[in-house]
Amino acid sequence: MSTEGDLSGIRVMVIDDSNTIRRSAEIFLGKAGARVILAEDGFDALAKIADHEPQLIFCDILMPRLDGYQTCAMIKRSPRFRDIPVVMLSSKDGLFDRARGRMVGSDRYLTKPFSKDSLLATVAEFVRRPETV
Repeated sequence: MSTEGDLSGIRVMVIDDSNTIRRSAEIFLGKAGARVILAEDGFDALAKIADHEPQLIFCDILMPRLDGYQTCAMIKRSPRFRDIPVVMLSSKDGLFDRARGRMVGSDRYLTKPFSKDSLLATVAEFVRRPETV
């Protein structure tokens, strides 16, 4: 079964300071029909969340200015946005990193480099379109 087109209309934010990671995620998610909102760091993301109201957020951990843990904690502290699932992205796959992500409220941890299938499966797991509920 193909996952192409399964995500039509779903709003997904990708926060990562790496242009390569942002572009890869945008291509994978866009081809599946998702509307992708890109942010270069936590401050950029926080400014865009209110405007775009993403249904799922992928957040890199190691970023300048505001790191992924701080960004996730701020999202989860907001009454308006705390129910948006946040998936941490990191090239580090240690137990400490996963635990720290959980402590700030992340819903999942995805290791980079991610595959197209793991990215799409994560979105499908967290975001259910109304007609499939």
